[in-house]
Formats: sequence, structure tokens, C-alpha cells
Amino acid sequence: MQALAFAAACAYSTASGAVRSAPSAALGAAPLRVASASTPRARSSQPRMADGTPPKVVVTGVGVVSALGSKDHFWSALLDGQSGLATVSAFDASGFPTTIGAECADFDPKPHFANAKTIKSVDRYTHLAVAASRMAVEDANLDLEAVEKSRFGVIVGSAFGGMQTFENQVLNLDRGKKISPFTIPALLGNTASGIIGIELGAQGPNFGVASACAAGSHAIGEAMRFIQKGDADVMLTGGAEAAITPLSFGGFCAMKAMCSKFNDDPTKASRPFDANRAGFVMGEGAGVLMLETEEHALARGATIYCELGGYAATCDAYHITTPHPEGLGLATCLSSALTDAGVAPSDVGYINAHGTSTAYNDKFETMAIKKVFGDHATSDLRVSSTKSMTGHTLGAAGGIEAVIAAKVMQTGKLPPTINYETEDPECDLNYVPNTAETLATPPKAAISDNLGFGGHNAALVFKQYTPA
Repeated sequence: MQALAFAAACAYSTASGAVRSAPSAALGAAPLRVASASTPRARSSQPRMADGTPPKVVVTGVGVVSALGSKDHFWSALLDGQSGLATVSAFDASGFPTTIGAECADFDPKPHFANAKTIKSVDRYTHLAVAASRMAVEDANLDLEAVEKSRFGVIVGSAFGGMQTFENQVLNLDRGKKISPFTIPALLGNTASGIIGIELGAQGPNFGVASACAAGSHAIGEAMRFIQKGDADVMLTGGAEAAITPLSFGGFCAMKAMCSKFNDDPTKASRPFDANRAGFVMGEGAGVLMLETEEHALARGATIYCELGGYAATCDAYHITTPHPEGLGLATCLSSALTDAGVAPSDVGYINAHGTSTAYNDKFETMAIKKVFGDHATSDLRVSSTKSMTGHTLGAAGGIEAVIAAKVMQTGKLPPTINYETEDPECDLNYVPNTAETLATPPKAAISDNLGFGGHNAALVFKQYTPA
């Protein structure tokens, strides 16, 4: 890493004036404008509601890129129980114990970028993030010319950032080839947020989040906080990942974390909560929500999916890769998020679980849910893991699964956990096995939770929107 960083810095600093200016031109950077007396200043805070509570934060748009496609096709594929898993095509994986992945095989970034040069200068994870953000803006019917730019922010999480860029440039270095001057900005974990800001003109709070597989959920929760504090009216937020590369693939295989038992039948490999689960399947993609204050959304006549009412983040402080054996960190996180949302456990009708199809996660996650929800966990509560169909998209998981939770709140339709064939006595909840379920009415509340290496936990609580 030291050698690559040094070579990349040299490539950037020693290039000719034309090349050194290329990143700004390729990234579509506009000339710096110095504020004048006539420049509108952002409001310092959003007025609180009459009872002193923060403004409601509502979901008005969603965008997804996944192995199951995008937009309405993604949602219908989930409800149909389709699998996006297949033999990896991005590289020859035959030398690894696992050959299965969930790739966005037909994805084309070109329609989603205002400046085509940007595509070549950034990593694939940024391509996916920009595409999902464009879709969320379109779904929300947000007029980018009318929105107040200084109060329009972006926070996107990613576990690996520009993994493909990192790996390709290390190979260039090893082979004595030139290092791209775009290497450093392309591999950074905050670049997706920055490029989205540039593409859409969003000048409000903007940064990346790196907390492994909890990054997408953390990003959404922090975006909600910026709105609640009055620092933004509109936030694009979620997660993006494109880490199906030989190095990351090999690393997870070395940990024996990925499923290697279904190479001849890839669609059966991800089986969360099933007694015969044997590891996760790596996926790629992006999921982004459009969050707004209730006031801003109503003023422009937006359609509201639901309210984002609660968020919490905790750490197991137990082990770098293994969840707490009693699910204590996640249980605390779920309970704190419910308190933050003002939601009783009995009002939660659905949880989109982290559900990775690994022995420890699924067992300990079930324990955490039972600790928090008591008898409700084994009666009316529905829990499903859509990773059975999308694969585990790592830092993108929180974004994609938050989109799913918002759709559940809108439609009352619950996507299934596919490949659930053999009951595990330690995983004894209603996992919506194999077939989607339609509730008589949408749930009062739904949760999306995610865990990440490092002991990170994040939970988001979505509520039915009721006008003030």
C-alpha cells in the first residue's frame, strides 16, 4: 500500500499541466465561486416543531442497482423469490474454493453521468452509487434546479471503497506499468459521495462512511441526524460496493467465510437461517434513499413512502469478526433505535435482517431479536433476509435493505427468505420462508439492521407517515 500510494502521488504531481488538471476537468468540477454579499446564506438551523421535537424525516425516493436489476424490476424480482447469484464472471474464480457471486452483470454507467469523462476516472463502486442516486432523485421527482444547494447533502457508505482501482493499480506497479494519476481519488471511500455532489450540485453535508457491512445503515442514520439538527433539508444517502475482485474474494475465502458447497448450483448458496447454511455469497450494488424534512417534502408535493423515525449505533467490543455470542450489542442497538423512534416493539411488523447465511450471525441475530421483542418475536413479527437473493453486498447492504424496508412500509408486501429448507432450532422465528407474504395492512413500523466487522451494529426504524 505504501509503494502504491507513493507511486500514485508521484504520477499525480509530476504529470504535465494538462494531465494534472485532468482530475478536475474529468470530474466535472466547476470554477470556485467566492460568496458575495448577495449570495444566499444557508439557514443555521431548522425550526423545531411546536412541542420541541426535531422535524420529521421522510423518505421520498429510492434507487437501487443490484444483481436483481433496478427500479421496479428489482422489487418484483424480490417478491418473486428470484436469485441474483451465479458463477462469477468478472474474473476466473476457478482457483478459489468459492466461485459464486451476485454481480450487476448488465450495469452500464453511461446514462447516469453528466460528464462521460468522469466514468473513466472513478471506481466502479462510484458508478453504482451515482446511478442509484440518480434513480432516487428521479423517483422523488426532485427538481435539482429548485432545491437549495447548500441544504442538499450526500452521505454514502462503503466497506472497501475503490477496491477494483486499488487492485488494478497494485498490479500495474508490480508489472512496472504506469500508475494512473486518478488512482488516489478513485480508491478513496468518500469519493462516491463527492462525485454525487458534483454531478447533482449538492453543496450541503457530504462525506463517506466506512464501517464495514454496517456502513450503509450508518450513513442513512447520520444523514437523518443532519436533517434533524437543521443542517440540511434534503439528503441522498445509502451504500455502494463493488468488491468482487480476486484479492477481496481470496481474502474472504481464506477466512472460510464464504459458501463453497453450492458451486454447481449457485442460486442455492445463500440460505440465511437455514440449518444447512454454509457461509455468505459476495454481492455488489448500491442502494440510496432520498430523505427530506416533512416541511420540504410537503411544500413541493412529494410522494412520501414513510417516515425514518429512529436510528442507533453500537459496538459489541467483543471480537473483530465474530458477533457477540449472546447478541448483546445488536440487542442494545435495536432497543435504542426503537426508543429513538418512539416505537413499541409490538408495533414492529417486519425486520429486514442482516441474515448473512453464516453460522454465527444468523444464530446471534435471532437471539438479539428475541431479547428485544420477547413473545412478539415468535408470534406476529416477520423477519426475512433478502441477502438470500441479492447476496451480501457488504457496505451497500444497509442502503439496499433500507430501500426494501421503505417499499415494505409502502406496500405491505414482505419479500421472502429463499432457500429456507431445513429448520434450525436455534433460528426459530418466522423468516417468511420461500414465498412472499402480503399483510392485510402495511406494518406500523419496520426495521433494517446491519452488522459489520469490528463489532459495529446499526439499526434504522421506519414508521408509517402521519401528517402533523
